[in-house]
Amino acid sequence: MSDALPADTARRHTIEEGPTQQFASDNYAGICPEAWSAMEQANRGSATAYGEDEWTRRAADAFRDLFASDCDVYFAFNGTAANSLALAALCQSYHSVICSSSAHVETDECGAPEFFSNGSKLLVAPSPDGKLTPGAIRALATGRSDIHFPKPRVVTITQPTETGQVYTVGEIEAISATCRELGLKLHMDGARFAHACAALDCTPAEITWQAGVDVLCFGGTKNGMAAGEAVIFFDRALSEDFSYRCKQAGQLASKMRYLSAPWIGVLESGAWLNNARHANACARRLAATVAGIDGLELIFPVEANAVFLAAPEPVLDGLRARGWRFYTFIGGGARFMFAWDADPVQVDRLAADVIELAEQATASVAA
Repeated sequence: MSDALPADTARRHTIEEGPTQQFASDNYAGICPEAWSAMEQANRGSATAYGEDEWTRRAADAFRDLFASDCDVYFAFNGTAANSLALAALCQSYHSVICSSSAHVETDECGAPEFFSNGSKLLVAPSPDGKLTPGAIRALATGRSDIHFPKPRVVTITQPTETGQVYTVGEIEAISATCRELGLKLHMDGARFAHACAALDCTPAEITWQAGVDVLCFGGTKNGMAAGEAVIFFDRALSEDFSYRCKQAGQLASKMRYLSAPWIGVLESGAWLNNARHANACARRLAATVAGIDGLELIFPVEANAVFLAAPEPVLDGLRARGWRFYTFIGGGARFMFAWDADPVQVDRLAADVIELAEQATASVAA
């Protein structure tokens, strides 16, 4: 006799128990083994404080090896601080920063870029897909040049974008060329930078300094670390006194090795890329499973670790009733994010719920 429950009973149990893993945010994930192990090793005994330790030096060197660049590397606790301090280093208070209308620095950092730069204004380009274009940059940078308007100084792009799409090497090179022509610096918000590298199957150098990026904020929090972002200056002249900015902003960790050591774990092991590849694959898995189902539509192309799904309200309500968490703040549909630890079994469970609810909604309309 089989121990399996009848299909309807198994389904009822699944709904009642709720999901065992959520995909509302890749911030939900725990620490990956490589980062955890490195932190545990750094915890064996004492070490010099304020970044003067072997772990921080080794992590910085790991970044230089990864990018094949003699870059300056700094460590911050989170992405808001990394982005805001990097932009502040590039701007005076009378300057402006050009960004997409959906950029994290515009929509989700509580005015921190303006605060840390003592008032540099964000100039926002309408961008339904989250991408900036050379034309949009040129329009904002050249629209006014009188002394009454904040002088454009920096362009910031998010890689991947807030809509989960990836700038290609060619697109970055075109943006960089426009920046150079107009005398602008180019900053990249790479909260999910590893996922872009995985999606493009390119080296980190190819989509940063080789393509004309001046400063990168490389995210670790969304790719297997507990906390920590790296601010990387490929143009070292731009990092003058940046350590003072970090200190003043409360980003100089006294026990810096706990911020830097996890980077050693993920960089030297290759986990930074393997984690991102897995997350991207899980996003594609969900997208491929729900594609073509009546009533469902992908709002944006699935290029990294995000899926934006448009569905009738009864489907979204049904997912919530079954315990699934998701956000609807971009595009109006459900956003699902996949992390290094995403379980394909749970991805399939989510897909099955989405499809079942969509079929129910379609049947209800037909009736």
